Amino acid sequence: MEALFYILFSESANKYYVGHTTEPIEIRIRKHISNHKGFTAKFKDWKLVYAECFKSKQYAYAREIEVKAWKSRSRIEKLIDGSEHPA
Repeated sequence: MEALFYILFSESANKYYVGHTTEPIEIRIRKHISNHKGFTAKFKDWKLVYAECFKSKQYAYAREIEVKAWKSRSRIEKLIDGSEHPA
């Protein structure tokens, strides 16, 4: 089953959200902006800014954990603009 590692950006929050999914990304983003109790529900302008495709959910999740461990907005922005090479 293919999976996607993705990064969303909210201009109103000026924040990135890092995640992974096996759903089509359009459906996943719709869930992020719906009325739920998660962090992303606070803002309704999430846009996909980066994605990597993996052969399984396990690999996409591992990539999510790796990028979240960076704890670095500048490094995430370098990944998005292509100057930080994917693992």
